[in-house]
Amino acid sequence: MPARATPKLTVTRHPDRFISDDRRVITRFFQVGDETRVMTVLRRVAELSENEVTSLLERVIKDFGDRHRRIEDILENHFDFVRPLLERPEDLSRERRLLIGSYFTMEYSIESAALFNPSIVPHPDQEGLSKGELRFIMSLRATGEGHVSSIVFRTGRVDTRGEITFDPPSKYAARLRMRTDQVYEKNLFFYKLIEMAAYNETARNILDAMPEYFTYRDLDHTVAQLRDRPNNPAAFSETSENMLWLARSNYHLLVPPDADPTEIVIFPTSENESKGIEDLRMTRFVDDDGTVTYFGTYTAYNGFRILPQLLETEDFTDIKVHTLNGKYVQNKGMALFPRKVDGLYHMISRLDGENMFLMRSDNTHFWNEAVKLQAPRYPWEFVQIGNCGPPIETDAGWLLLTHGVGPMRQYCIGASLLDLDDPSKVIGHLKNPLIVPEHDEREGYVPNVVYTCGALLNGDLLMIPYAVSDSATTFATTSMSDLLNVLTGNGGH
Repeated sequence: MPARATPKLTVTRHPDRFISDDRRVITRFFQVGDETRVMTVLRRVAELSENEVTSLLERVIKDFGDRHRRIEDILENHFDFVRPLLERPEDLSRERRLLIGSYFTMEYSIESAALFNPSIVPHPDQEGLSKGELRFIMSLRATGEGHVSSIVFRTGRVDTRGEITFDPPSKYAARLRMRTDQVYEKNLFFYKLIEMAAYNETARNILDAMPEYFTYRDLDHTVAQLRDRPNNPAAFSETSENMLWLARSNYHLLVPPDADPTEIVIFPTSENESKGIEDLRMTRFVDDDGTVTYFGTYTAYNGFRILPQLLETEDFTDIKVHTLNGKYVQNKGMALFPRKVDGLYHMISRLDGENMFLMRSDNTHFWNEAVKLQAPRYPWEFVQIGNCGPPIETDAGWLLLTHGVGPMRQYCIGASLLDLDDPSKVIGHLKNPLIVPEHDEREGYVPNVVYTCGALLNGDLLMIPYAVSDSATTFATTSMSDLLNVLTGNGGH
């Protein structure tokens, strides 16, 4: 029997709905084939006259220039991918370089298949608002050709009455580029290698040759220098590649200074993410000294395995990505608390794919302590239970939205309440779900699913953006005080 919504709680569904838009495209490098195919294309372009080059390039700029910011920079960047195959690239005219780049550029529709699994936090900029309004930034999982997922953003405002206003997204979408001057801290790198079981004599020799802070180029240069030493251990190649892989998996994304948040596309960058970035759960984290950092946990997928990752930014103009490490960094669905509790970071996770766990750590990168928090209890969650985003702090405790899987693999959204001082204690849990797929929400890429990666509190209004059957995104609101009354046993069931 399908789960029914909890009585004595009014949940208001809003008509707004985000659906996929195949007009939102980014550029990607177009791998035309093996080196022989690449050389064939280069030869054909080389045989063109300068007049033909100019005419063809003008057509490319005319057809694609208004679809992307700085289209010429994009073409130049993609030319650089094939530059090493040319004998004298410096002799080529700029027009010919750009035309070559166009043959190795393709458009990719980032959300042609779906736009779903939202997360939401207060926007860093709260200036110029009316009384009771809160500006927000919302992430969405966008899925395109080949079911490759990336992260996109939308912005808007919500007031305490539940009126939601969305800012029109930019006409442009831009994949963020990885910074080549990313700096790594030797000590942190050392601990990550230990967690990977990749620290050995070879790794020690390489690290000993590195400064306390180094770039990927520094590491690559040191590896190249040490590779030719006599009597290198047999495992040198494997160890050095592990170290380079670790560096590539911890990277820094460059946001163009004039980019609107709705233009930002976090597209798979490292090998870990080659098949997609899934289900970002954003947290506005306030440290003990009042410093605000936006963290986001997500799942990287390479086609064979999943790997939890951590995104970090102060204001969405500079974004860092880190690997998460530790004994309990497993499975999907990790959600960071918005502040430390008893001096430690806390995270909700689902280590075994069935139950919720509470993890603690003194470092956001390493998680080696976990206790079981909650197991499926009611019929609508008998298959599994997990979080639906970071906990929200209230006077009554930590409000944690949950998801449960029941009969016919139906996903519903519920809620739990955790003790404010000791989050390992569950104070309350809804017997019936808060949001159940309605008749017009059941059809989609994955039927019978409602799901969210985070909610937003404004006054007493709890705003819950949620995905509809892994295809689109809509919104619901409810009273936080009414929800807490039910969870604490004062509102009935």
